[in-house]
Amino acid sequence: MASRRSLPLPACVTFAAFAPAALPAVAQSGPPDMGGSLFQMLAGLAVVVGLLVASLWLLKRLSAPRGPAGGLLKVVSATAVGPRERVVIVELGETWLVLGVAPGRVTTLHQIPRMVAGAAPAAPGGDFPDWLKKVLERRHGP
Repeated sequence: MASRRSLPLPACVTFAAFAPAALPAVAQSGPPDMGGSLFQMLAGLAVVVGLLVASLWLLKRLSAPRGPAGGLLKVVSATAVGPRERVVIVELGETWLVLGVAPGRVTTLHQIPRMVAGAAPAAPGGDFPDWLKKVLERRHGP
């Protein structure tokens, strides 16, 4: 039969001698200072948020293109058309390139003159609400 190992007798006596003395010290202390704890928590939160903002600013600053190519090429808009496929509009000088981007492949879909950001070319048949209204009128009658 294996015997259990236990602490040597002097260690048990030492622990038992100091353990009861530590408990009354905790019980005698007053309630925690809530104002100081709250201030300490908010100060820590402010430091963490400040570090986050500073690191994001630094990341943006370091990732900006430098040199002559800095303003030459700019992504105007991008949208996902599949799980790994995107359509991207890239501004190159006075021209916008509409690119199809897939894993390992970039294809030029269209080339249009530069427009004001947010302005879309007029659709040949009008805008979408008018088209939808016409289709619904045709389907359900006048």
